[in-house]
Amino acid sequence: MTRPTLYGADYSVYVRIARMALEEKGVGYDLVPVDVFAADGVPAWYLAHHPFGRIPAFEHEGFRLFETGAITRYVDEAFDGPALQPADVRGRGIMNQIVGMLDAYGYRAMVWDVAVERLEKTEPDEQLIAAGLRQAETVLEVLSALKKVGPWLLGDQLTLADLHAAPIVAYFIKVAEGRDLLARYSEIRDWYARIAARPSFARTEK
Repeated sequence: MTRPTLYGADYSVYVRIARMALEEKGVGYDLVPVDVFAADGVPAWYLAHHPFGRIPAFEHEGFRLFETGAITRYVDEAFDGPALQPADVRGRGIMNQIVGMLDAYGYRAMVWDVAVERLEKTEPDEQLIAAGLRQAETVLEVLSALKKVGPWLLGDQLTLADLHAAPIVAYFIKVAEGRDLLARYSEIRDWYARIAARPSFARTEK
């Protein structure tokens, strides 16, 4: 089986999610750099891989995918290695709910509205940061409520939910407000410390 190709930038949260899935499965892959924030814009050739010009995109033996959730599920099911999705339908339902929640409510608030705004703006929008923190608080409350007993979000099995959450939280806690908020949710704080210690996390850190 040939090595898959992942297209994207190493700074991207969503590229890192896909990379962590490949690392956890023990799959060798090639990362082709695509900078969607380049001065010249998205390269024209890349639109054949992702018609909306976002990252990541993925290719394996001529089969192409875009959207991180589709990529990580394919990686889990197409390659040998530890299963990254629960075998039971309800477990998969909770996993997909967590992934969907993070996409819809967590990523924008935690990464862009809080971390990027604080780190990269000369004059941060404090109202935007405050709103992002309120949303982030709800996300962490829900994660705490959904977390099962055990080391990972769904209990004893590391799943795509963990791999989806980790890079988002990692970016969020680049700023003091994020670290302070995470510290209030001890189970999620301890979960993050465990996943941050995994080789897949270290090997995908920019």
